[in-house]
Amino acid sequence: MSRCAHICLMADYNQWMNAKVYAAAAGLPLEELRRERGAFFGSLLATLNHVMVGDTLWLQRYAKHPAGFPLLDPIRAITPPSSLTHPLFAAEDFAAMHAHRLWLDQVIVDWAASITETDLDHLLDYRNSKGPNRREFFSLLMHFFNHQTHHRGQASTLLSQAGVDLGDTDLLFCIPNHIES
Repeated sequence: MSRCAHICLMADYNQWMNAKVYAAAAGLPLEELRRERGAFFGSLLATLNHVMVGDTLWLQRYAKHPAGFPLLDPIRAITPPSSLTHPLFAAEDFAAMHAHRLWLDQVIVDWAASITETDLDHLLDYRNSKGPNRREFFSLLMHFFNHQTHHRGQASTLLSQAGVDLGDTDLLFCIPNHIES
């Protein structure tokens, strides 16, 4: 599998899992979404918000790649979150948060399909809270998808604590099986 194909696989997995997590969370009352459960970001709502903040910040950094990535134009238009916990939506408006997540995941899927192997070798300059950085673009994309998976694992635990079974969550379910039947 090429690196570009792997990125597309990860984008598809991200979209599939976010759809599962948000559908499960949508069935909970607001007080359950906001309940402090001892997780790193406290609640399920805050954890999901953090993933969206992280995605937004990273996509805005990726939009500065010399390839231009026109599919990231809508991301360029978003005001950058002021912190990793900046609430992007009012807690009472989970439906708007869910709709934004669906939109964001489609942007990621479409953009991932536009990335070329040559793009992946570029050293991307970016700035975060610790200062300036320069890292290989492919490695930064792997971090992007790993970050999502890490926090969705936390969200899965928080859903379980709320009595919701998310079902299968493994990447394995998105990898084509090549056994002939």
